[in-house]
Order: sequence, then structure tokens, then C-alpha cells
Amino acid sequence: MNDLLHITRGANNKPAISEVLVNALRNIDGLEGQFFTGYPLIATPEGKYSFDAILISPNKGIIIFDLIEGAEAGNYQERQDDLANKIEAKLKLNKQLVKGRTLNIIISVISFISSLPAEYPINPNYPIVDEKSLSTALGRINWENENNLYKITISAIENLSNIRNGRTLREVRNKNSKGGILRKLEMSIATLDHRQNKAVIETVDGVQRIRGLAGSGKTIVLAMKAAYLHTQNPNWKIAITFNTRSLKEQFRRLINNFCIEQSGCEPNWDKINIVNAWGGGGNSENSGMYYEFCKATGVSYLDYKNASIKFANQKQPFDGVCQDALDSIELKDIPILYDLILIDEAQDFSPSFLKLCYAILDEKKRLVYAYDELQNLSGTSLPSPEEIFGSDKNGAPLVQLGTENRDIILQKCYRNSRPVLVSAHGLGFGIYREKPKDKPTGLVQMFDYPNLWKEIGYNVSNGHLEKGEHVILERNSENSPEFLENHSKIEELIKFMSFSSQKEQDEWLIEQIKLNLNEDELKHDDIIVINPDSRTTRNNVGYIRSELFKQGIQNHLAGVDTSANIFFRTDNPSVTFTGIYRAKGNEAGMVYVINAHECNGEGQGLATLRNRLFTAITRSKAWVRVIGYGDKMIGLVEEFEKLKQKNFKLEFDYPTDELLQSLRIVHRDLSEEEKKKLDRGQQDAKNLANLLRNRILHIEDLPKNLREELLSLLHGNS
Repeated sequence: MNDLLHITRGANNKPAISEVLVNALRNIDGLEGQFFTGYPLIATPEGKYSFDAILISPNKGIIIFDLIEGAEAGNYQERQDDLANKIEAKLKLNKQLVKGRTLNIIISVISFISSLPAEYPINPNYPIVDEKSLSTALGRINWENENNLYKITISAIENLSNIRNGRTLREVRNKNSKGGILRKLEMSIATLDHRQNKAVIETVDGVQRIRGLAGSGKTIVLAMKAAYLHTQNPNWKIAITFNTRSLKEQFRRLINNFCIEQSGCEPNWDKINIVNAWGGGGNSENSGMYYEFCKATGVSYLDYKNASIKFANQKQPFDGVCQDALDSIELKDIPILYDLILIDEAQDFSPSFLKLCYAILDEKKRLVYAYDELQNLSGTSLPSPEEIFGSDKNGAPLVQLGTENRDIILQKCYRNSRPVLVSAHGLGFGIYREKPKDKPTGLVQMFDYPNLWKEIGYNVSNGHLEKGEHVILERNSENSPEFLENHSKIEELIKFMSFSSQKEQDEWLIEQIKLNLNEDELKHDDIIVINPDSRTTRNNVGYIRSELFKQGIQNHLAGVDTSANIFFRTDNPSVTFTGIYRAKGNEAGMVYVINAHECNGEGQGLATLRNRLFTAITRSKAWVRVIGYGDKMIGLVEEFEKLKQKNFKLEFDYPTDELLQSLRIVHRDLSEEEKKKLDRGQQDAKNLANLLRNRILHIEDLPKNLREELLSLLHGNS
């Protein structure tokens, strides 16, 4: 098997001959590059055009394949000319690939047939080959890849630079300023890696899961997948849904740009629905998947207020309404609403929402969901597909992922530098958190499956990645590209700072924002200020915002000064302030995490607090400042300094199953009803202890079986 050749199967109408070609290419030793079927899609004067297959190789340039089914080649010479002209016209739009009027990359076209009849004349200018002669034909093609044109060529084929255009144009005077550095970084992230390409292009009937780190490109992959499939299947009804409402405009922009690149026209928005998860009545902008389900089935709809009352004993009222809706109707009575549903931020949803989406799909059940385990802000973990979707009447799982293209893991992080990402994980898990006196570990949480660390791009530098074993983990340049950290000193990439008071913290932040705008050449929308607790955000940022206004610096509180769907303002330059929930799915060059001490502490809810800190840190494309005040902030600074001393390696004892269960209990989130029960229980325990201590009640007064049960529970024997 050739490991140098990355194969991505898109949709075309020649699946049999495509697979013959794939197998033939795999058997050619030393052949490297990116190979696609059914891709790219490009806009032409005649409309959209889909290539049968294409190989982009660092030593052979571009090779377009004209796939021939059956024994008759037809006018293949004319087809080859047409294919070459189409791709050349597209590539010449990229100035980096052109010198004068000449394209600096060679384009070859090969017609491929399953069995080449002997009577076909040999014309080296118009090669036609089968499996046996393919290797010889490719051996005649050689290209000197100078100045990294290979990477530029892939970018031009994908046209990702145009698709990912920023919100506003960036102009800088000093290339070494923070603004200059950001410009260079944005230009560097211009191609998709192999795993991202597979996630975008490869489509399966049934459920597809995409897992990846923050910054691994999950959102852009889903947007591009939606656009690709819409272009290929214009009659499909497609929905994209998510938890963070401010993602709506981002999805709309990305899908629109990609569709224009592929078909020459904007998408048919009657067929693509960018929709909230919950939603409500009033207008289409406010619609949601749950609302649509209720409307289509006649099930009673509950808004957030009424759901919170009805499901007061649940941590997630949305889980309650979705499950209630599903229980209220027979499966056979649920209408088909979509051909394809894509879910972003699936880690923030309960299984009931995924099942609701699954229920309104046609018989193909094309459901794609993307998530990052550690960005879950609710404190619960997303179960396996087998658990989520259940079993059929025979007990067989309805969903099994098994194959590579059904369960895609995005390992590379294209947003956060290695120090920033490892810091986020280190603080998120509490790797270097000081061990409480009465606890066996300082860890806050940990993956149930140790191998997940490898899946998200970490390597074992020492020890054993097994439960109960000591291990040291690190990230390499393969999964954390060096250009993301080489632009600045580590001390500049990420800082943790503790202040004596909130006023001192706020005054420092005001001065830093002024510096960013006036000297660093950062734009207003290069800056995000995140308060970890959404409930306190308005009050906590009030003074900072007021002082900035006095000094002529425009700013806004996302979702308060703007509509719920707007995060960055595009009507006029404005610095974004936000709580953690609206920050999800967004990014900026400079991120300030204020009042970070609120993410430290002990006991119930600590895992959720640390996940908020992780999510906030990973919003940064370049620099992050984590600031706060008091003893809790000093604790976070100490954790970070230990991590820094370890050269951003994660060293810890992997918890045993018993300890993992204990962490889940100790640091779990509680519903309001559960908190009341816990308070009552703690008070009852205190009262019992006081009665015994003051000899108002004696041990002997308690029934023997009750004494034994209490002792057993206190010693962890039950």
C-alpha cells in the first residue's frame, strides 16, 4: 500500500472505473500527492463542472483523468483539451502560479479505460491507458516543484483563501507588528489537509462523525461539506444546526462563497436551512430544529422559560423538551424534513437532540455531527453512536461507525500554537493543579479512553499511555504547525497574570486594548474579551467598556448590543466583549480571558469551569492573555508556570477506572434541584454530627443496620 498518496473519494457518476483507477494508483510505488474523484467542482461559462478525477503531485504537477466506462473512448482527444483548458483557466487566476502569461505548473491529461483495445493508436500528446500501462504513462511526467508551488497549487484548486476571506481587509505599515504577523498567518492557512478533505468530500449514507480539536477546522469543514453536497445534489434539502447562534452568519458567508466558486452562482437558500437548535416562532431567522419538529408533528412546543419549569430537575432543559417530543409521537408518524443534516458543536447537545435530527431524515439517514470532547460546557460527555441512536427490533445497533470515512478525526490544529493549545489542555484537565490534602490527585477530569490523546495529535515522549501508568505527552510539528508559534516569543504567545483587584485588572486591560489598536496595528475585530461566566458578563465588563468609550474606542457586548446572531460588528469597527457561550465557534488574533479566577476552585462544577477556560483560551489565533485576581488566580498562574517549566509537556499519572469515576462525581455539574437536595443532605449530616458531638444523640441510639450502612458508605464500600 502506498502511504504517500492520499485518496479522497468524492461523488461522480463513474464509481466502478474510479475504483479501478484508485487501486491502480495505490500499486505504484513512490507516487505521492493528493488524489480526488468527483473533485474539484468549478464554475464555467456553461455552468458548474465536476472533474472525474485529479492528482496533484509535488513531482508530477497536475494530472487530470478522463475516466472512460465501457470499451468506447469516443472523442477523448477533444475531452482532454477541454479538461486542460478548464483547469488552466482556473489556475491562471492565481498570480503566484503565473509568470508572464505562462502557468508555472505542468498540466497533464490522461484518459483511463478499464481495458485498452490493441487497435487504439498511441499518441504521446493524448495518452490513453489502462491499469497495465498507467505506471509507464505516469513515469514520463516529471515536474520540478520550485518555491513550494505544490502547496500553492492545492490552495488554488481548493480556492480556500477566497472562501475564508476575513470580515474586513487588513492593511499594515509594519510587517513585524501584530497586525503584520496576523496577515502572514492568515495567508499561511490556505489549504486543507488530507483528513479535512476527506471530511468535506467523502459522503456516506448513514451517520458520519467528525471529531477534532478546537481550531482543527470543524466548522469550515461542515460549511464546505454543505456547499459541496448542495452543488452536487441541488434537490437535496439540507440543514446546518449548532448551539452558538453567532455561528449563523459565519456559516452563511462560507457556504455562499464556496457555492459561487463551484457553480458560479449563489446557493439556493430554499434548499439550505441554517437553523438554530431550539428556535421558536415569529420569523425564519428565529426557527430551530426542535421548533420545526414540533410544527411538523403537532407536538406541543415549549420555549426556554416553560421548559425550565417543566424540567427543573434536569441540567439541560433542552434535553427534556427533545426527549419529550420524541416520546410524544410514534416513529412511523414523524415526517421527513431533510435529506442531510449537519450538526456543529455536538458536544453541547444531549443524545435526545441528535436522535430528533436523525428521526426527521429520509431513509438514507445522512447525519453528520462534529464535536470536541473538551469544549463541552455542560459537564457531560457525548455517548457512543450505539448508545445515542439505540438498536433495531432485533437488538442490532442502528448506527455503527466502523470505517474510516464514517469516523474522521482531525488531528491538526490550525488556530492555536502548540504552547497555547497545550496550556488549554493542561489547565482544562488540571494536569499541574496542586493536589488537595484529602484527594488522591489534582486532576479535574480525564478522557475515559487513554488512546484519545493520540487521536487528537499527542505523542508519548515517556512512560505508558495506560490507566494507572505514568505518562508524558507532547505535540509535534506534524499536528501543531511550527509557523503558528515561530512568529512570537512564547512569553508573548500566552500570558497568565494575577492582579490585586478587579480594578487593577480592568485598568491593565484598557491600556492593552489601546496599545493593540494604536501601535500593534490590530483591528477592532482582532480582539475578543471573554468573561467565563455568561451570567456576570454584563456587570463585569461595564467599567471597561465605559472607559474605552470615553477614549473613543467603540465596543459592543455580543448578543446584547447586537442581535443574537451577530458576534463581530461589520457596520463599524468595534471590539467584541462576550460571555463564554457566545464566544464558542469564534476566533480572533488577540484574546483576553478576564476574571479567569472564576474557573478555579474545588468540588461540584469544577470540570465545567475548567472547560470554560479551555474554550476561552482556544479562541486565539495568535496571542492570549489570561487574567484575574485573588488566591484562585494565583493558583492558575502557578499551574501555568509548572506547565511552562515542563516545556509544554503534559506529565501525569493516568487515573484508574475507580479514580475516573470519583472525578466524575466530585467535579460534576448539578441541576438546581440536585443542588437543593445536596444542601439539604449536607445540613442533615451536619445536624447529625452536632447531635452526636454534643451527646444529645448517642451512636447506640441509631439502629445497628443504619450504623453499618453509614460506615460502609463513608469508607467507600458501596
